[in-house]
Amino acid sequence: MLRYAAYRLLTAFAVLVTVSILAFVLTEASVDPAAALAGSDATASDIARIRQSYGLDRPMPERYLAWAGRAVRGDLGQSLHYKQPVMTLIAERLPTTAILALCAITFAIALALPLGIAGAIAPGSFVDRLGMAVAVFGQAVPSFWTSLVLIVVFGVDLGWLPISGSDTPRAFVMPTIALGLFTMPVLLRLTRAGMRDVMDSEYVRAARARGLRSARVILKHALRNAAMPLVAIAAVQFGYLLGGSIVTEQIFAMHGVGYLAWQAILIGDTAIVQAIVLLMTLVYAVLTLGSDILNAWFDPRIRIA
Repeated sequence: MLRYAAYRLLTAFAVLVTVSILAFVLTEASVDPAAALAGSDATASDIARIRQSYGLDRPMPERYLAWAGRAVRGDLGQSLHYKQPVMTLIAERLPTTAILALCAITFAIALALPLGIAGAIAPGSFVDRLGMAVAVFGQAVPSFWTSLVLIVVFGVDLGWLPISGSDTPRAFVMPTIALGLFTMPVLLRLTRAGMRDVMDSEYVRAARARGLRSARVILKHALRNAAMPLVAIAAVQFGYLLGGSIVTEQIFAMHGVGYLAWQAILIGDTAIVQAIVLLMTLVYAVLTLGSDILNAWFDPRIRIA
């Protein structure tokens, strides 16, 4: 188990380093921070002076090593546009993104569990077909389209919910539904497949033979074992929601990390983009590492010999 955990830790570290290099090189190559900071009316001498004052005239490998060294110490740089530390800007907006991701994954699990269990118990039934139809819809329809439909129906036509902002709990309802529906299908299919495998196992048949009620057999014996992979996948999906809510936050004008990343891309503030990519990769790598170790703990067959 220790060897497997060490191997997964080294893999996560390699992924983090690779993504940090790609994020730094691509952002530095595509956008000139000095030109973006100087504005469209700046002369070449003005841009050169800004590049020199911020150290942007040094070779890219040297700038990357300096940036990575500061990032390891918790310093993600200074925003050229906002004139504030990037860590401060992210810390102000991270709670909004975290709350949205937590609400979305909770909504997805609340849909996936009952539909998946019902589909496994009665395959081919109306509830099973309904669950699979919802899963296909959630997987096929992009979240931005669902967001726009929700805004038109519940925000504009009915006026029940606010269409922008993140100041009230009601503002999280439509973004939660849009992201939750897109995340739910993989959880539903995993729940249904896991429950069907467990329901055919020997210990479930033995529990039924002892005269235990169906509800107890399903919830106490079957679901406990089928839920282990679901917990691991839910952790990975939560990391995906943290890093993949940029479009949704932009549509609903929610002041989260995704909205900050979108604004930084538009104004060419590479320090913010690099920091957000690095931070979200770190969160995703940690969650993936935790899910892999959790799976290996409960299922020794997947450990590396």
